[in-house]
Amino acid sequence: MKNTIRLFVAAALPADLKEYLARESQPFRHESVRFVPEENLHLTLFFIGQVPHESLPDIQDRIRRTAMHHAPFVLQLQCLEPGPKPRSPRLVWARFEQHPLFEQLSKELTQQLAPQPPGQQKTIPHVTLARLRKDMPAPQALPTILPAAPVQLAVSAVSLWQSELASPHPRYSILQSFALS
Repeated sequence: MKNTIRLFVAAALPADLKEYLARESQPFRHESVRFVPEENLHLTLFFIGQVPHESLPDIQDRIRRTAMHHAPFVLQLQCLEPGPKPRSPRLVWARFEQHPLFEQLSKELTQQLAPQPPGQQKTIPHVTLARLRKDMPAPQALPTILPAAPVQLAVSAVSLWQSELASPHPRYSILQSFALS
């Protein structure tokens, strides 16, 4: 679409967590599993979608105001597993334990940025590691991997990301970051 931009709000991951997730996700290697490049890994809070370029300042302002009302928090990694439905997975994700501050932040960002009032569905804190190809049969048995030691993700800022569709993977770039207060 001309004169539009594809956006989402997410928390960036530190390099050591990206490396850990890339290393620990090796048991999911299969011809039908397409891995997300390490530089694209992030914790999504809200997918905005395609919007007109001129709406960018308003979106940035809404994210800034929302971030100012939310405190930093730490998420605990629960597991790496196929999801969101284990019996019919679409992806492999690193799923974090629910956290009330994540939930509140995600909900308010959705309320501020959704074109229509959002439903009441719960957002699961996760990082998408890979997607299963639709044109191939999925592997028969995908594992669930529990961390051997506690793994945490400290979230002290959220960022507005641009997604440019490309092959074989989209290119993501951070347009602006907003500190949580």
